Formats: sequence, structure tokens, C-alpha cells
Amino acid sequence: MEKKISRLYSDYKTGEINRRDFLRKLVMYTGTTAAAMTMLPLLEDNYALAGSAASVPVNAIADDDTGLFTEMVTYPGETGDVKAFLARPAEAIKYPAVIIIHENRGLQPHIKDVARRMAREGFLSIAPDALSPAGGTPDSDPDKAGAMMRELDADKTKKNFVAAVAYLKTHPLSTGKVGCTGFCWGGAMTNQVAVNAPDLDAAVPYYGRQPSAEETARIKAPVMAHYAGDDAGINQGIAAFEEALKAANIEYKIFMYEGAQHAFNNDSNPARYNEQAAKLAWGRTAAFFREKLRS
Repeated sequence: MEKKISRLYSDYKTGEINRRDFLRKLVMYTGTTAAAMTMLPLLEDNYALAGSAASVPVNAIADDDTGLFTEMVTYPGETGDVKAFLARPAEAIKYPAVIIIHENRGLQPHIKDVARRMAREGFLSIAPDALSPAGGTPDSDPDKAGAMMRELDADKTKKNFVAAVAYLKTHPLSTGKVGCTGFCWGGAMTNQVAVNAPDLDAAVPYYGRQPSAEETARIKAPVMAHYAGDDAGINQGIAAFEEALKAANIEYKIFMYEGAQHAFNNDSNPARYNEQAAKLAWGRTAAFFREKLRS
């Protein structure tokens, strides 16, 4: 029961369920409203403690890694200039490019680290900040960032990420081949970039909500989708997504990681991180991008 309650609170904090549904289920698990309200501050304290202990990702790459070049850049989007973290190998030559899309707490240090990891694989990578129209992701306040994310205009936000494809297609250090990957909220957005950017060359959504069958039919890029075995809300859409991919004759691969939870790749979140699943999925992702973007 304790594990279920901890997972419920984590789902609430990561935006998988709203506060009303969280409280309703907490009362159901604890038996009474009074018991639920007694447990709530304990859950908050435990979550805050876990977050502080995980401020640095397990596999973090140093900001000053001599093999990499990193900087903050901007590119033109639907709402104006979009801020993005850029990472690439140190040598200033052309590389295939990869967009990294963050979770529903904005451009957090973990996602910048994922961009550095992708650069280590030999790609020019950028991680756009969805909160650029609001001034950017606030430092050290994921909860505030989560609230800000909920205020974004969905259509304009989607167009800001689609614009990243055009930016990388013409970047002076890009070969013109562009892939996209993202996690949770970013997994769903990766699917939308694939739907709305016909010149995208590869898409790798991690545990993201799937597009409709009508939207899926518009995808031109090959797709590799990663899912956690313990993620019923997201996984209920897999069968329809696969059927639509087949109907549209889209090249795809779907991988299921049994025993892993939603957000299993996030090594700054010890409650969700699954090292075995994360490393296997990352290896498959990097190989897929090398195959599709370096040909």
C-alpha cells in the first residue's frame, strides 16, 4: 500500500493526474479524509527530500566537459525567439542533429544533461525551452515551472517545437538530417513534431501520449517508441497507435520495458529511474539515430 501511495503522489507531482483525482484516490487508499490529510505533509516531505538528493543526475556529464561545446541559443518560433540549450562535440564540423524535448517541468538540468549525452554520441543537439514565451524555465522551482506549463497555448507551443526542425535543417554545423526525442510530456510533443514536420528524419518518443489515427497518417519519419510496463494510462493508446502506423505504412519499432515505471529514463528522479531500462532504451535510441541520420 505504501508503494501505491508513493507512486500516486509522484504521479500527481509529475502532472500525470490532477489534484482532485489525487486527493480522491488518496482518501480511497487511506480510508478516510482525515487520514489522507494527515499523510499529505509526510508525502510532501518525502518527495522534497528525494528531489534534493537527486538534484544531480546519476550519469551527469560535467558542464565543462572538454569534449563538448555547449551554449544557450535562440531560434525563431511561433511566439518569437525560443530559448534552447545547445550541445555538440567540441570540433566545429557538421553533425546530424537531434531535438531533445523536456518533461512537463520545463527545461530542467536533467534534460540539459540528456542533450550533452546526445552530443557525446556525435550529434548536434538542442533542448528547446517550452516556457520561452513566459521568460524561460525558472531556476530551482520545478513546481512553479509545472504550473507555468499548464498555462501555455498548446498550438503555439507545438509550432515552437516544429520550428526547431527548420532551425536545425539550416544550422551551419548541421548536416541537414534532424531527429527528435522527448520524455513524458516531451514524448507526446515528439509525436506531434513527427506529425507536423514532414521533413523530420527520425522520431523517438519515450512514454508519450500517442497521436490520433488521422494525425499518425501524416507522419513521414521512422518511429521508435519506448514504453514502461507499469504505465497503464499511457499504454492504453499503444495498440491503436501501432494499428495506425501499420495502416499508414510507417516504419516503426515499439519497445516495452517490463517492470519500469513512467519516467524511467530520468536519473534525477530515484523514485522512477530504472537503470537497466534506461540504458537499454538509450542504446537503442542512439543506434536508431545513427542509422537514420547518418545515411
